[in-house]
Amino acid sequence: MGIVSPGFRGRGRAPGGRLPPGQYLTTDFPVLSAGPTPRVREEDWTFTVTNEAGKDYNWSWRELLALPSETPTVDIHCVTKWSKLDTSWQGVSLDVLLADVETAADYALIYSYGGYTTNLPLEDLLDGQAWIVHRFEGEELSAEHGGPARLLVPHLYFWKSAKWVRGIRLQDEDIPGFWETAGYHDYGDPWREQRYQGD
Repeated sequence: MGIVSPGFRGRGRAPGGRLPPGQYLTTDFPVLSAGPTPRVREEDWTFTVTNEAGKDYNWSWRELLALPSETPTVDIHCVTKWSKLDTSWQGVSLDVLLADVETAADYALIYSYGGYTTNLPLEDLLDGQAWIVHRFEGEELSAEHGGPARLLVPHLYFWKSAKWVRGIRLQDEDIPGFWETAGYHDYGDPWREQRYQGD
């Protein structure tokens, strides 16, 4: 596994009520990755949801773009303590993608091109809380920031918003992902400073 590449600079003032404890404001968009950046061509990109019974639900890039999209504007918070406010995205709500998926699962394991994984309770992907996004600030999402598509779950630390997303496995039990296995918190609520196991 390669090194983690930090790419941020500068600290901003904390506007009242919008920064979780221990965070600082940045206007940059730091690039932090474990390992090399996957380069996935749109024509090769697919997204698969697999339910706990092993049934697959698949979308190609064209099929994803044909679904109803949303343009959420959200604050994002990295476990390395930077926060960026009022970020603008475009993508498909997980409510749309999971609408016809038959499941009684409680947990999801997100997996990415390049081998990255992260775990979440399924309820954190529903009710307008999460998207598969493909545009940032009106532009195509760059590979460095997870393009062609990434998961966006802004109410949790940003490592949960997996870059280069490839699919979701729905599960009856919670299975830790890449950073969770390395000691990061299983849930990652920035308002409770859940950075590491035991926080």
